[in-house]
Amino acid sequence: MATAAQNMVAAGRRPEATQALRLAALVAARGPAAPASTAAEPVIRAERLTIRYGEFAAVREVSLDIAPAQVTAIIGPSGCGKSTLLRAMNRMNDFIERMSVSGKLLYRGGDVYGPAWDPVELRRRIGMVFQRPNPFPKSIYKNVAWGPMINGYRGHLPELVEQALRKAALWEEVKDKLNESALALSGGQQQRLCIARAIAMQPDVLLMDEPCSSLDPIATRHIEDLIDQLKAQYTVVLVTHNMQQAARVSDRTAFLYLGELVEVGETSRMFTTPDNPRTQDYITGRFG
Repeated sequence: MATAAQNMVAAGRRPEATQALRLAALVAARGPAAPASTAAEPVIRAERLTIRYGEFAAVREVSLDIAPAQVTAIIGPSGCGKSTLLRAMNRMNDFIERMSVSGKLLYRGGDVYGPAWDPVELRRRIGMVFQRPNPFPKSIYKNVAWGPMINGYRGHLPELVEQALRKAALWEEVKDKLNESALALSGGQQQRLCIARAIAMQPDVLLMDEPCSSLDPIATRHIEDLIDQLKAQYTVVLVTHNMQQAARVSDRTAFLYLGELVEVGETSRMFTTPDNPRTQDYITGRFG
């Protein structure tokens, strides 16, 4: 099968061909994807999941597996249901009026919307980093320590804070000013602090909703490097509108369009030889 880039070149569409070639080069530069775990079950599984706001179905009949110890990127144009699907994974949509769910959403085999899962405990296991950095108006130290403290953490708190900041690649930059306000940090540092805050809760999964959309290119690169490191310990699900970012950091990519899952697969294949013509059109910039 011809690659998306080859098809665009043959069609004489220069901007689209350039986009496809750039994505293919980014995927090739990363080398082989992280191997999938041999675990019998995915960490998260959606089975014909539909999410409605009133009568409007934002996500329709989506079936998707999230593999452990990998980065799964969810891409698609604005308003296609990416963030709705992501927020469903730790029930953040519960705060939206008239939201309803049908189908199944399983975490480690248990129904996320069933009686077995308390939403607070679920959000501890499945942490979330939002689009814009949202540090608490407290010190750097308290930003990281606050969640474990109020949840009854009994270990050595300063050690936990240091470990979380190290994992977020922020320790060396803030170790001498832990008692200073987190609001004094740069935007990129604040986002890494929010990642450290999520890590301090010792989650199993990290959900990231366009974590670089408000950051400059240098800060974005820091976050992308961090995501690549985090998958060694966490399962990461990343919503991004930036296809170059998906190509740089993800192992698997899912393409949503108008609330439907069009295609999912290894990023290297999705960005070079997608199965669905709509995927090819989207990644080569013909719409979206």
